[in-house]
Parts: sequence; C-alpha cells; structure tokens
Amino acid sequence: MITKKIYFLSDLHLGAKAISSPLDHERRVVRFLDSIKHEAKAIYLLGDIIDFWFEYKTVVPRGFTRFFGKLGELSDMGVEIHWFTGNHDIWLFDYLPQELGVKVHNQALVMQIDGKKFYLAHGDGLGDDSAAYKLMKGFFRNKFCQKLFSMIHPGIAVSFAHSWSKHSRETGGHIGFSGEDNEKLVQFAKKTLETSHIDYFIFGHRHIMLDLMLKGNSRVIILGDWISLFSYAVYDGKDIWLEQFEQDDSVAGSPGMSIAF
Repeated sequence: MITKKIYFLSDLHLGAKAISSPLDHERRVVRFLDSIKHEAKAIYLLGDIIDFWFEYKTVVPRGFTRFFGKLGELSDMGVEIHWFTGNHDIWLFDYLPQELGVKVHNQALVMQIDGKKFYLAHGDGLGDDSAAYKLMKGFFRNKFCQKLFSMIHPGIAVSFAHSWSKHSRETGGHIGFSGEDNEKLVQFAKKTLETSHIDYFIFGHRHIMLDLMLKGNSRVIILGDWISLFSYAVYDGKDIWLEQFEQDDSVAGSPGMSIAF
C-alpha cells in the first residue's frame, strides 16, 4: 500500500519573461506533478506559482494550459490542491476554485496535519513592518483599485505587469541565505514561537532552500524555487524533508542554496 504524502512547492513563476524557455519550464512542472499523482494526498502551492495573474470576468490569460490541465486531473483524482497567493499571483479570485476545485488562500494558514501544527504562507511581508510594503499591499488588495485595473485592456495590463516583474527581478533579485539573524522569515518564526508552538513553518518567497531547526523541535522550511532549484518539500506523516526534481548538475552543491540542521 502506498503511503500518501503531502507536497509543498512555491515560486514556479510560470510565464516569467526572465525564463529562457517558458514552455519547457511548464513541461518540467507538469512532469513533476505527474510523477507524484499516485502518491499525493494534498499539494500546497505556496505562492508566486504564476509570474502574473489577473482574473477578468470574461477573459482567461493566455498560457498555462498544460499546468492547469494537470491540476484539474489531480483534483478529479481526489488530490487536495491548495493555492496560497503570493506577491506575483495576488489576484486569484473564483476561476480556479470553480474550474479546477483548487482551494485559494489569501492569508497565512495555521493548521493541524497528522497531529503536527503547520504555519503555511508565501512569506512576503512577514517580519516586514515597513510602511512602504503595507501601502503597496493595501493598494493591491483594494477592491476599487482592482476594479480600475480590470478596466485596462488585458493586452496592455499583462504586458505592463510582466515588464514590471522582469525589471524588479533584474534590479532587486534574490540574495542567498543571509544568516539566521538576518532572515526575516526566520525571525518571524522565532517571534511566533514566543506565544505559540508550531512544529513546521513552511514559506516560499525567498528563493532559497532552508531547513532550520528552532527551539522546541520546531523547524522553518523555505521551499526554494523552480527557476534554478526545482525544489519542494515532502511530508509523509512522520517527517518532512526537501528534495529537488530533475536536479541540474550546475545546481547540485551550490553554496548557500541548501542549509539543513
């Protein structure tokens, strides 16, 4: 009998202009989903799955047909699929839940799985109290602002959003592991543990692989990405660990990419 497992992955950034072959990238993700479909009890997509997504009432953004088709297949097989909005796919509304049976989460979620307490979130903004971030997120979440954006022709809106994303990646980028004392998500987890026990904090957003032991056998896990690491976490009901799919030789052993304690 196959032991059903739970899978966590984030930061696929499907459709990103910075990826040299978006179609090959999507096919790789689909191969992964196909490889786990008979073992998966649930799949948690922890944000930035698509590099940009905005749901219009009558228009479906171009692309992602293989990916959505595979999610639909898995959902029809009885696999639970949870999608947490990130800072790139923040505008998920009712299309995916209605068409694919995906459960969309707009906030962090604390839940029990097989007797263990999980804190699940994309991770953007956690530990960041800056006024600039709060203002930006409030703007993106504002229904009136969303309505105004929906009035822009999709051809213009989508092109602008991808240009913004590419520029942000080129000018800001993602640095490697910056040390336990400087990682905002680690500091957020530590602060949370002062008032509540969590067995596993699982985040995306940072584009690094991290499995770090905290006090009380709590662990913080950062899932990496599917731009260069092709990484994910697996929970079998007893333990959780990070893995990589079709790992490239250029990635294996890269410094600062995988930290495990």
